Amino acid sequence: MQEKIKIQIIEGDITSSNAEAIVNAANNHLWMGSGVAGAIKRVGGKIIEDEAVAKGPIPIGSAIETTAGNLKAKYVIHAAVMGQDLTTNEKYIRDATRSVLELCEKLNLKSVAFPALGTGVGGFPLEECAKIMINEVLNFNAKQVKEVYFYLFGNQAYKIFQEVYQQLSK
Repeated sequence: MQEKIKIQIIEGDITSSNAEAIVNAANNHLWMGSGVAGAIKRVGGKIIEDEAVAKGPIPIGSAIETTAGNLKAKYVIHAAVMGQDLTTNEKYIRDATRSVLELCEKLNLKSVAFPALGTGVGGFPLEECAKIMINEVLNFNAKQVKEVYFYLFGNQAYKIFQEVYQQLSK
């Protein structure tokens, strides 16, 4: 029987994660602006953005990896959840989440930390995002990935992800 991925929901800064990879909610041209991307670039260094931009543009819904600069992680995985218009939708978030998990498998990673994709600059509703992302993780047929962390900014986001996870994991 397939082992389920262990999910942990954490209120805090994704740049402090001990996961092997942390996920950047990216635009498809992979330049790093504000929000999670800005924090990753600030802590990890501009090298992350330089490497990402050199690999772009990529299709919305896909993901690529870069080194993690000064972060504890081995990789930053850039999940393209929006285009240059900085808007997102359910399909983009679902596809990007799955693309990250598939890339983690390809890279033989056991752990990955996600932010709430598309809920910052993209303006996507937190509860819908939580349902999409948690469902993707719960239904993903993992061979390598053992742990997924959701790092959430603020107590409201944390509570929403906690509630959705409790509902979906019954």
